[in-house]
Amino acid sequence: MCAAREGRWDRRQRALLCCVLVAAWEAAWGQLRYSVPEELPKGSFVGDVAKDLALQLAALRDRGARVVSADRMRYFALHANSGHLVTAERLDREQLCEGVQRCVLRCEVIVEGEMKVYGIEVEIMDINDNAPSFGEGENEVRMSEMTAPASRFSLSKAHDPDVGVNSLQSYELSGDEHFSLSVQVGADGEKRPELVLAKALDREEAAFHELVLRAIDGGEPARTGTARIRVSVLDANDNAPVFSQAVYAVRVPEDVPVGSTLLTLTATDADEGLNGDVKYSFKGISKKFSRIFHLDPETGSIRLLRSLDFEEGNSYEMEFEANDGGGLSDNAVVTISVTDVNDNAPEISVRSALSEISEDAPPGTVVALLHVQDRDSGANGEVRCSLVGDVPFRLRSSVGSYYSVVTARELDREEVSEYNVTVWASDGGSPSLRSSAVLALRVLDVNDNAPVFAEARYSARLPENNAEGALVLTVRAWDADWGQNARVRYRLAEGRVRGAPLSSYVSVQAETGALYALRSFDYEEVREVGLWVRAEDGGAPALSSNVSVRLLIVDENDNAPQVLYPPSAAAAGWTGVELAPRSAEPGALVAKVVAVDADAGQNAWLSYELAKATEPGLFRVGLHSGEVRTARSPLARDAPRHSLVVVVKDQGRPALSATATLTVVLAESVAELLSELGSAAAPAEPGGSLTRWLVLAVAAVSCLFVAFLLLLLALRLRRWRRSQLLPPASGALRGVPASHFVGIDGVRAFLHSYSHEVSLTADSRKSQRRRAADSCCNTLPARPPPDKAAPLLGEDAAGARGAPPDAFPQAQPNTDWRFSQTQRPGTSGSQNGEEGGAWPNNQFDTEMLQAMILASANEAADGNSTLGGGTGTMGLSARYGPQFTLQHVPDYRQNVYIPGSTATLTNAAGKSNAKGSSGGNKKKSGKKEKEKK
Repeated sequence: MCAAREGRWDRRQRALLCCVLVAAWEAAWGQLRYSVPEELPKGSFVGDVAKDLALQLAALRDRGARVVSADRMRYFALHANSGHLVTAERLDREQLCEGVQRCVLRCEVIVEGEMKVYGIEVEIMDINDNAPSFGEGENEVRMSEMTAPASRFSLSKAHDPDVGVNSLQSYELSGDEHFSLSVQVGADGEKRPELVLAKALDREEAAFHELVLRAIDGGEPARTGTARIRVSVLDANDNAPVFSQAVYAVRVPEDVPVGSTLLTLTATDADEGLNGDVKYSFKGISKKFSRIFHLDPETGSIRLLRSLDFEEGNSYEMEFEANDGGGLSDNAVVTISVTDVNDNAPEISVRSALSEISEDAPPGTVVALLHVQDRDSGANGEVRCSLVGDVPFRLRSSVGSYYSVVTARELDREEVSEYNVTVWASDGGSPSLRSSAVLALRVLDVNDNAPVFAEARYSARLPENNAEGALVLTVRAWDADWGQNARVRYRLAEGRVRGAPLSSYVSVQAETGALYALRSFDYEEVREVGLWVRAEDGGAPALSSNVSVRLLIVDENDNAPQVLYPPSAAAAGWTGVELAPRSAEPGALVAKVVAVDADAGQNAWLSYELAKATEPGLFRVGLHSGEVRTARSPLARDAPRHSLVVVVKDQGRPALSATATLTVVLAESVAELLSELGSAAAPAEPGGSLTRWLVLAVAAVSCLFVAFLLLLLALRLRRWRRSQLLPPASGALRGVPASHFVGIDGVRAFLHSYSHEVSLTADSRKSQRRRAADSCCNTLPARPPPDKAAPLLGEDAAGARGAPPDAFPQAQPNTDWRFSQTQRPGTSGSQNGEEGGAWPNNQFDTEMLQAMILASANEAADGNSTLGGGTGTMGLSARYGPQFTLQHVPDYRQNVYIPGSTATLTNAAGKSNAKGSSGGNKKKSGKKEKEKK
């Protein structure tokens, strides 16, 4: 007893352990199982996937998750916000899993970001939503009255699409005592009703018997289906039809052509005539089978109406009946097995795939998730997958029929920027079928390549004295990366040249790499500049590389040769001479000219030649050595002192040169040399003194000439200025001594101002005047006798002013100010009839007016004029009209001389003297005028 208990306990432990292991395996593979009843409405809850798989809701929302199934039918959906699995439509178990005891729908949940797949199985539980049903609502059974009791007759079966307890459970028969019901259970558990004859039949008593067959399922509540059975009693029929086989079995391939005869039933009847005529028919066939198979009632041949598909159904079982003309029958079962043919190629479904991947992704990164299936079975359904070509990817088997495409090694975008990965799937059939799928994958760039210069080092030659901003050279660098990572910028590395920053000498353009000189280089100062240029890409972090640039300054011939010996006399005060013995042989060394050139190369190659010599054929100069040697032996007739001019040239283009002067004295000893130098230096002094005196004399003469020109120019300017202030008159007073008319220019200017039309503007420098046509030229028309001619002005002034009046065109007057008709002066107060407004052309009137002006000007200062005019009129209104007042006449008392008198009208201090002399002068003037008349 104890041993039995221990054995049972061990079995329980093993069973529990197996359950735990299965649960652990399912959890490891991410397999979930749920069950829901059928006929649930859309959106009904199935299970909490996020909780069961330990997935974060935030990850589901951000990365995305979806539900897929192998048959591409969408039965379920996943809510990303809640992580719940819900039904996507109403599920009918009988439609989804017809004829299957356990209805399981499989699907997968794919998390996009993680490239993971989780399998889910949902079992659809049956509910009693279908009642049993018979294929025909009324069946007829024919029996001979000679049929023995206990005979059995097959009845049509009822069909219930439900399963389990909800399926068909029992049959019941009612209606007559002659019959009973027997239910046979087949090997597959299917119940087949049979009608059993319980009591002998007598056609004379009853020709027909009505029965009711009821099918009952086991649901709660139970559902039933009924069929009416009519039993016809016939006259005696000795033999019933008999099938050659009780069970017919045939195997056909699924690719058998439509219309082919699959099987021919054979039944025989020993009777003759109508009782021996056999007819074939289906017995209780379903609608599905009736659409696939056709039975010929005469011949019993079974033909195919449409193509078979092993994947839809691999076996068909049907029951047939053979009836003769007497009402007797026999039954037979036909089983048609369908064999698989490799007619389905593997199917590749891309469940999830990346379109871009970074080139620094580690090996093993999942690129795509594939589902592969073959609807065939056996070897025909075995699928092998592979990748085409040498690609950095490999296939890895995942859950069930899933494969993952993962990276096999690191990627390099610079080698291959895009991949088209082809996946082949082939089955094990013969011949093998295969299919393919292409994955397009673009490799994203990572800044893993530094810029690379086109050359390992750069060098350029730049002529000195270059222009500022001159292009030196251009450096180029390429970056194998893409986009911003490949954008290269250039800059100079820090450095110094001759103590100054390198950036003050050269600069580099950041975008193009062009190197420019910022200053003019001098070969004599800087012969070579070494620098580094850095190329940096735009990645983060940025990568860079450096290249050395060597800038060679090319020499130009910009420096003339510099003579070191003999030194310049002006610079160093050198007065030395070279000694050459008179007994020197040809080729004897006398001196050597030493010169250097700051340039380099050909520009510094110097050549010497003798440009000038006192005795041309006596000396020669070495072309490249600069040595001065005797060309011949000195002669007695040769001068003792010789001056040589040596030209030193470089080989530049154009060539530059310098000169050196040598003094060579022919002497045998130093004493002779000194005596020769002393005798040569004594007469040199008068020549130098004479030169200085000549220079001083020339400078003095030049200064005097310049002073004379300035004086002449000042006089001309003064005369021109006076001519502008005092315009010339054409006439002159003759017979009057010039000494008596000193200062008369002021009076003449006054008189002249009334012989023109005057126009003044706001700017006095722009006054305009116009001469009268006839009388404006001569304001003093008196003509003295030729023998007493005495001009008022100097002859030079008269000559300068002798130009005709027409030669000076005058501008039109400004009419804002001029004398009106009543204001114009005239004799005896009368108005002059001429429109020009000139004074009367009368010698007496002119002289009288002159005398009156000179006399009255002095009186006007005292306020008591004696010329009979009112105050301020100078006595002019009585003779020239009341409108002519003193306000029209300027004050000309200053520097005015009265003829025949030594009195001068200067200022108010001389009023009393001016009065006394004014009257006497006026009387003398009047007497002279009468004598002249």
